[in-house]
Amino acid sequence: MINKTAPFAGIDVGAEELVLVVRKNATSMKAQKFANTPAERARLVAKLVKLPGVSVCLEATGAYHLELAVALHDAGVRLNVVNPKASHNFAKALMKHSKTDAIDADTLAQYAERMPFTAWVRPSPQAFTLRSFARRINALTRQKAMAKNHLHALSFSPELPPAVWDDVKLAIAQLEKRLAGLSREAQAFIGKHEDLKRVFTLLLGIKGIAQTSAIALMGELLLLPKGLTHKQWVRYAGLDPRAFDSGKSVHKTPRLSKAGNRHIRQALYMPALSAKQHDPYVKAFFQHLIEKGKKPLQALCAVMRKLLHAIHGMLRDNQAFDNTRFYATAA
Repeated sequence: MINKTAPFAGIDVGAEELVLVVRKNATSMKAQKFANTPAERARLVAKLVKLPGVSVCLEATGAYHLELAVALHDAGVRLNVVNPKASHNFAKALMKHSKTDAIDADTLAQYAERMPFTAWVRPSPQAFTLRSFARRINALTRQKAMAKNHLHALSFSPELPPAVWDDVKLAIAQLEKRLAGLSREAQAFIGKHEDLKRVFTLLLGIKGIAQTSAIALMGELLLLPKGLTHKQWVRYAGLDPRAFDSGKSVHKTPRLSKAGNRHIRQALYMPALSAKQHDPYVKAFFQHLIEKGKKPLQALCAVMRKLLHAIHGMLRDNQAFDNTRFYATAA
């Protein structure tokens, strides 16, 4: 049971600044600001530890909230990390028309005060390490793609100096070497932990998921809270369709919410493309959606969503991927 007389706190997390608002007896205190640095995070945590029974709420903001969340959790502070979509809708319900960091922090404090408390579960250190590998590999992969696009554009340039051409090719070669090295290191790290090896092997059993995609998926999925359903995974990934109906006349085509972790969507994109080309059951599912009038991108997003469903079940039940269940009526 939450002690309603205990203080509540909301923290707006930014890349450079943390804004804290504490509520006591249904009254919000003046906002306090801290730099988002290790020393200032420690000062913020120490301040909250001195408030007995405090419940803290902050948004899941990608790379910026995790270090603070870990510090608060490890200090024994009651912590709820909410989806930004949930806090945004809560602010709309409060009819807050202005948006500042202090207002956002106050909204989160009121969320902690009024909404059911869900304790944040700290991911394992191995999951954090793997996410660091995955996101660095992803960043270098994007750099390599940009360099290759640049090289292609240069091929149409008149009187291109050979030194420029050679320099871009050298950059691509260096990026490929760095990517190969990071991939080897990530796989070696996975090989040291039986639980990670199990997940890695299961993911590689899906046609379309190779080592890089498996690392990328593990780096994100293993950080999700335990006990989530496959539908909650989909919402965390932002792959849930969002309907828009109003009255009798407004009926817009449902679109992806994109309110979740974009890294999961990125990690699923290439595997879905490959699977719908090379796995007959996935291909049949994709074609079935096209015949029903879905656009290719809509059908591909449906494949991504169904792959995520399958991965959830595989990891939960420790079972290999069964492609025959992807589309039951496939030949």
